[in-house]
Amino acid sequence: MPRGDKSSYTGKQKRKAQHIEEGYEERGVSKDEAERRAWATVNKETGGGNRSGSGRGVKDTNVSAKKGGRIGGPRGGRAAAARPAAARSRSAKKAAATRKRHAAARSKSARKTSARKTVRKAAKRR
Repeated sequence: MPRGDKSSYTGKQKRKAQHIEEGYEERGVSKDEAERRAWATVNKETGGGNRSGSGRGVKDTNVSAKKGGRIGGPRGGRAAAARPAAARSRSAKKAAATRKRHAAARSKSARKTSARKTVRKAAKRR
């Protein structure tokens, strides 16, 4: 198979590459560069050429196409920065207390579980 051969790609991968390529071209990227970037993206997301068919291959999970936008929305933390320092501090203390409470509950439940396991092991030995 020569370099650049796309015969081992599924129809879905080819359509995705075409769609990505069109998006780059709309943004003013040259045809060749758009094609190169499109196939690089498809390879990154799907791990290269796949064979079509039910249940073949590995599911695609590294989807860079879904990374758009900013974490926390378009304002990206500006709302929190606009709040008074006392309010932010109160929120931080409340969050820390909640994490502490949850950690204590988890460790308590872990102690109970390990105690039960110890009792079961002792019962099996008898």
